Amino acid sequence: MSQMGAIAAAVLTFGTGALAQPAPEADASAANIRAHMTFLASDLLQGREAGSVGFDVAANYVASQFAQMGLQPAGVGGTYFQPVPLYATRAADPGRFVLVGGQPAETPLVFGEDVLPGRPVGPVERHLRAPLVFVGFGVVSPEHSRDDYAGLNVSGKIVVALLGAPAGLQTEERAYYASLRTKRMQAARHGAAGMLLMNRPEEEVRPFAEGKRNWQSWAMTWRRPDGTPFDPAAATPLLGQISVQGAAKLFVGARRSYAEVVKAAAKPAGEPPRFALPAILDVTLKTESQVIESRNVLGLIEGSDPSLRDQVVVLSAHLDHIGVTAAVDGDSINNGALDNAAGVATTLEAARAFQQSAKRPRRSILVLTVTGEEKGLLGAEYFVRNPTLGARKLVANVDLDMPILLYDFTDVVAFGAERSGVGPAVRRAAARVGVALSPDPMPEQGLFTRSDHYRFVEMGVPAVFLMTGFQNGGEDKFRTFLATCYHRPCDDLAQPIDYAAGAKFARLNYEIARELADADAPPLWNAGDFFAMKFAHPEGIGPGSSPGVVEAHANP
Repeated sequence: MSQMGAIAAAVLTFGTGALAQPAPEADASAANIRAHMTFLASDLLQGREAGSVGFDVAANYVASQFAQMGLQPAGVGGTYFQPVPLYATRAADPGRFVLVGGQPAETPLVFGEDVLPGRPVGPVERHLRAPLVFVGFGVVSPEHSRDDYAGLNVSGKIVVALLGAPAGLQTEERAYYASLRTKRMQAARHGAAGMLLMNRPEEEVRPFAEGKRNWQSWAMTWRRPDGTPFDPAAATPLLGQISVQGAAKLFVGARRSYAEVVKAAAKPAGEPPRFALPAILDVTLKTESQVIESRNVLGLIEGSDPSLRDQVVVLSAHLDHIGVTAAVDGDSINNGALDNAAGVATTLEAARAFQQSAKRPRRSILVLTVTGEEKGLLGAEYFVRNPTLGARKLVANVDLDMPILLYDFTDVVAFGAERSGVGPAVRRAAARVGVALSPDPMPEQGLFTRSDHYRFVEMGVPAVFLMTGFQNGGEDKFRTFLATCYHRPCDDLAQPIDYAAGAKFARLNYEIARELADADAPPLWNAGDFFAMKFAHPEGIGPGSSPGVVEAHANP
């Protein structure tokens, strides 16, 4: 049988059996999650990279599940699909990075040891020769009376910014300022011609050289209606990422050493000295690009209350993973079992719980699986800027991404919950399921901005993203997974996956969505909340975007 024939047969086999599981309910739910993950994380799907045949098969599988459960098509043209036009770019060669004007006169930065090249949108060959300016974390925050660009002239120059953000910032605000998009947009506002991201020792949790394994993977963005690629900071491309070893070379002859600035950066205030570096960087990047088509998959559960059914709570998960890369221990397929076949499986199971409940939700529930999360939250961003639901309003988002289903979790971290009326709903749901709520145990990872719920936040929609917590052995499981199997072929079905934990995770997220769907009032942002002030607009959120419920008010 051909590979495509085998895939088609597998779709039929799993598509008809995944939901037909016997009672008791918890065992049936765990069996359903096992069935979904067994298909979505199989080698047949080749790692589900956005735009690939394997991803398209996964999208068809999810659509078949929606149809089986009786969800209404909520895509384009009466289908379950929303086409997402993508633009992909990748490095054509390792690039050339040379420091000029220091001691010695020329110092090459070594590919894979000192630097990994960026993959900017734009010309296929880019050459830039410009002075370097170290801008600390590159944070400009009126809320914290901080401006890392104060007193510096970076116009036409290359800014060098530390990875991350000051440790003293609140965890989710820290994630906002640590995000690459925030850093690049700030550099662009100051006229920088390019950016280098510089590692700190504590940020290099995996060997820098491991980046050579997938250095030619595709970076992506979505395309506007006129076909041009979306880039909010096109004038300031990311030229490359610098290792700890490479960073020391940038600071040779500077008035402060690299060791001194990272020591200052590690303090809670995170205010290292900022200054022009002595060398000029001569950089040449060559890229290649292609146009790619992918899809989001959308199914709707119609609300029962005529006065509320046009308000929509979104249950989301990303369907894509990173595809096929250089082999590790003979395996090149990145199956993405936990990231994010587990999230899609638990989302499908939460949707099934709504469909099998005797009580329909008062608000409508949109079940959304998106493409391109691994490429920059692209499918979610495309959806919130181009919603398929007409006049309906998005009032909340519950995102399911990479639950670590390797142990019986007893606590979760609910990113974003306490910023809006979502918080009380999460607390009540967690109490019913018997799960504790814990603070973010890894603020340095910036997880709040790294999953699809954040694109809803950017459009003013209150959102929550749950991470399985560190209690009951969770810390060891989580940190070991990040260090050894995250974005590697060993994130596969050979792991000791606890499908009962998956059933509990699905139930918890169902309970949160149920609370939000049945409440008398939608969740609104807390008065004066950081993200409400950054992104919520009382007059609406602009043409081509979901109108949402975005006013900054106190919790009801």
